[in-house]
Amino acid sequence: MDVAATQEAQSTAAPIDFRTDPSRYKHWRLSFEGPVATLTMDVAEEGGIRPGYKLKLNSYDLGVDIELHDALQRIRFEHPEIRSVVFASAKNRIFCSGANIYMLGLSSHAWKVNFCKFTNETRNGIEDASAHSGLKFLAALNGTTAGGGYELALACDEIILIDDRSSAVSLPELPLLGVLPGTGGLTRVTDKRKVRRDHADIFCTNPDGVRGQRAKDWRLVDEIVKPQQFAEHIKQRARQFAEQSDRPTDAKGVTLTPLERTADESGIHYKFVDVQYNREARTATITVRAPEAVTDNTLEKVLAAGANWWPLQMARELDDAILTLRTSELDLGLWIFKTTGNRDAVIAIDDFLLAHEDNWFVREVLGMLRRTFARIDVTSRSLFAIIEPNSCFAGSLLELALAADRVYMRDAQEGEPATVALSKINFGALPMTNHLSRLEARFYQSVDRINSLRQQIGKQLSAKEALDAGLVTSAPDDLDWEDELRQAIESRAAQSPDALTGLEANLRFGGTETMETRVFGRLSAWQNWIFIRPNAVGPNGALKVYGTGAPVKFNWERV
Repeated sequence: MDVAATQEAQSTAAPIDFRTDPSRYKHWRLSFEGPVATLTMDVAEEGGIRPGYKLKLNSYDLGVDIELHDALQRIRFEHPEIRSVVFASAKNRIFCSGANIYMLGLSSHAWKVNFCKFTNETRNGIEDASAHSGLKFLAALNGTTAGGGYELALACDEIILIDDRSSAVSLPELPLLGVLPGTGGLTRVTDKRKVRRDHADIFCTNPDGVRGQRAKDWRLVDEIVKPQQFAEHIKQRARQFAEQSDRPTDAKGVTLTPLERTADESGIHYKFVDVQYNREARTATITVRAPEAVTDNTLEKVLAAGANWWPLQMARELDDAILTLRTSELDLGLWIFKTTGNRDAVIAIDDFLLAHEDNWFVREVLGMLRRTFARIDVTSRSLFAIIEPNSCFAGSLLELALAADRVYMRDAQEGEPATVALSKINFGALPMTNHLSRLEARFYQSVDRINSLRQQIGKQLSAKEALDAGLVTSAPDDLDWEDELRQAIESRAAQSPDALTGLEANLRFGGTETMETRVFGRLSAWQNWIFIRPNAVGPNGALKVYGTGAPVKFNWERV
């Protein structure tokens, strides 16, 4: 299948479904032995998520990563007894050869960028679980480990490479494909592994990579082990990691039941999340529903509710909606967040989460909320929040407004007023990828402003009070509400989506930089740009001619 035909197939095919479970995995095997889980990569060559390429040599596409994301969720929630995770390969002398090059060469620009973003978020999720969930990850590199395969290893707490005189780690994207060595890979090499600049320069420009003692000396791996001792060394190291964990040994897991949703021409519909399309205006309105009544939560009740407990079910639904919109609705460039429900119920759930965050399940639910909201922050869509009298922007749901580029709140003069409410959860429990709360990011870590807002916890703030506190952008009265909102939406939809993506990525993460914000900043700017340059994707670009035997022709200008 040629490039044009494959890109047409991508654009006209059914929307990608991010829902799966172990019974449907094509590419991964998940096994358990005591406190150790092993995720074994065994990619099916004919199992690509789209037609036109074969997934040889444990190379991967979006479908492989969807399964990996699901497997990690299963470990978090369904197996609290698991304390360490080993990434292994079923292929002889091949760990993972990275993202499938032919898939990238055949894919549209949008497909490539969305694929890279989801891949990076999945890697970030591994590190998030290491930092917050008591899980430690070990990469058992039994052979060739290249590109995105090495990125997966870099996300782990420890990398062990077999010392067989031929197995190497590499980031060969630049010499082979003319693109940036995996945004997450290159950033982790410097920010996480602390690989010296000159060593990293050689590493990223050498398609053959680095093996053996040099890989260890350059900090590219933690250990090298002879083939005869490799399997036993991995087993013992995984056990040592497990002994350091605070995950429970006798808790019963919570089954992640399948998400129920319907999709039609009007949008996507779940129990607590509803997405409505307006294709003419190029907007998607995402409404999140809170519970209608305050409930008396106990650990026994929330564990019994399991995947149906509101904060977990809502977060799973919202996460699925975000991923579906990103991949399948490229023209809907403005997302409008709305909420409805009982504000007191949300605050009560927030307080319960914080009071019981030492419980493994509550901790994982907080993690799911944290990762889902962080996915909003790095989405290349404009974000508006609309606060009306029936809204429920309180506590954790206020994070949706704080994540938005603008917040419009109606200053209703008659009937029930619109209000917002802060809870303790807004002050650090759900940080962005820059490791700041959205309030800290909004006010550039001003201690005085944050302390002032702490005094407002639990209060129902009117439109004027929210405006004075800096929590909303504009608070039109009834007379101006419709016109101001319409003009703001129409104006935003008329502006360049490329320029807006750059603007939003800069403004959302002003001030503090972290490894994660550098990953996504590079993806939004550098990789996005390189992916459309002729040296990579032109008729004679490196990504297009790879494997054909045709010579690469570069434009030698430096810009």
